[in-house]
Amino acid sequence: MEIMEKAPAKINLGLDILGKRPDGLHELSMVMASIDLADRLQLEEIPENKIIIETNKAFLPTDKKNHVYEALELVKERFQIDQGLRVRIHKQIPVAAGLGGGSTDSAAALRAVNRLWGLGLSIEEIAGLGAEVGSDVPYCVYGQTALVEGFGEKVTLLPTMPQCWVVVVKPRMSVSTRIIFSQIVMDEIHHPNISALIEAIEAQDYQKMTEHLGNSMEAVTIKKHPVIQQIKDRMIRYGADAALMSGSGPTVYGLCQKKSRAQHIYNALKGFCEEVYLVRTLK
Repeated sequence: MEIMEKAPAKINLGLDILGKRPDGLHELSMVMASIDLADRLQLEEIPENKIIIETNKAFLPTDKKNHVYEALELVKERFQIDQGLRVRIHKQIPVAAGLGGGSTDSAAALRAVNRLWGLGLSIEEIAGLGAEVGSDVPYCVYGQTALVEGFGEKVTLLPTMPQCWVVVVKPRMSVSTRIIFSQIVMDEIHHPNISALIEAIEAQDYQKMTEHLGNSMEAVTIKKHPVIQQIKDRMIRYGADAALMSGSGPTVYGLCQKKSRAQHIYNALKGFCEEVYLVRTLK
C-alpha cells in the first residue's frame, strides 16, 4: 500500500523570546502560518521490518539522524507495529533555513502513517507525538495559522491569516538555531507585540498585521549575517508591504497583497540570491 502527503513550509509572523526556563530551553510565544512551498512524501509498505528513507537531496541524512526516521520509529515502537516502510522525500523547502523543513516532513510522516496503519489518532494526539520529535513539529501537524507557546508544544489555532503573496529568499549560508539561542541577551532583544498581531489576524486586518510582524532573533542573526538585512531592505525598496526573517534564519520573506508587486520583487532578487520563491499563503 502507498500513500502521499504534502508537507508545507512555515513562516513566523511573530516570534518573541520570553525568557530562559530552568531546563535551559527558551520560553517562546510565536505566531506561525503555512505557505504553499512544500515537500512531498511518498510512503510505501515493504516486506522487511525496517525504515528506508530516500531523498532527492544527497546531503540529507537517511538514517536515525533524519527527523522523519525518528518520527516513524517512535510510532512503530509506541504502537508495536512490525511493518516496514520506504519513504521518498521530495525536498523543495530549503534546508536549515528557518522554514521548518525537517519538522513539516516529520509531521507529514505522522499524519500519513496514522491513515496508512489505521491508528485512529486525533490531530491533537498526532501533535503530542510530534512534540517528542521536535519543537516545530506540533505546529506543522496542524499546518495552519496558530499561536505557538512554550517550547512549541502548545498550539492554539487562529483564523487563517489574511491571504497574500509571499516572496521567500534563502541566502546561501545555513544558520544553527542552537548557536543563535546561545547568543541571545534577554535585556537587549526586541519583543514584538504578539497580542496586537493576533488581534490583527482575528480582525483580518492585513495592514495592521504587517505593522506588527516581529522576530526577537532577527537582530542576533543579522549581526552574524548582514546579508539578511540587505535582503530585507531590498524587499521594502522594491515594494513589499513588510519583510521579516523567519525563525532563526537566514530565510527572509516579504508579504505583498498585489501579485504584480510580488513578481517584481521576485524578479529583482533572483539575481541577488539563488533560492527565491514566489508562493501564496495557505488557506
